[in-house]
Amino acid sequence: MRAFRPDALDRVVLLGAHCDDIAIGAGGTLLTMCRSRPGLQVDALVLSGGGTPREAEEHAALQSFCPGAELKLTVLDLPDGRFPANWERAKQAVEDLRARTEPDVVIAPHARDAHQDHRTLAELVPTAFRDHLSLGYEILKWEGDLGAPTGYQPLPDEVAEAKVEKLLRYYPSQSGRYWFDRETFLGLARVRGVQCRARYAEAFYLDKLIVGLEA
Repeated sequence: MRAFRPDALDRVVLLGAHCDDIAIGAGGTLLTMCRSRPGLQVDALVLSGGGTPREAEEHAALQSFCPGAELKLTVLDLPDGRFPANWERAKQAVEDLRARTEPDVVIAPHARDAHQDHRTLAELVPTAFRDHLSLGYEILKWEGDLGAPTGYQPLPDEVAEAKVEKLLRYYPSQSGRYWFDRETFLGLARVRGVQCRARYAEAFYLDKLIVGLEA
């Protein structure tokens, strides 16, 4: 299958419920985009972890995952696991971000994610970014919510390895989690690679895509 290649990609919005979500779900894609488009404008919003050591981790990590980009990152302090009860704050944060940027693509959690925080954020994306291409990333977890994604970004071996190295280096607070390791990240990337005839890949969910085929 041949790749769909957007003719213009100057601004990107990244949305995460927790520090490390964006890098886990789309770290290889970020490296690919930013390396090929120096000066890419990246606006990132993470809804939890603000004021904790995780915020510093996120700043360092996204700087590394977005080389050469003009990165603006905001980390808020919504309580982990309680996003549905803090819907108004989450909604306002997404709306505030929308008011200050006009992205070519939005990268965020997907709406069928089993984690309530991820899902709440995903459901807010189309309420603010109504006319934008949105790629919903996946995060492997205990709940077993992996599905059939509709979009893939192939990753060369070097990019897949760099993603894993950066995850392990920049998020030391997560090192004790039983799933946070090299085998987990490369294992899922290998499965998604098989599904798009590549060695490794990241997968995304697209609910709506407008294709302009006119000359």
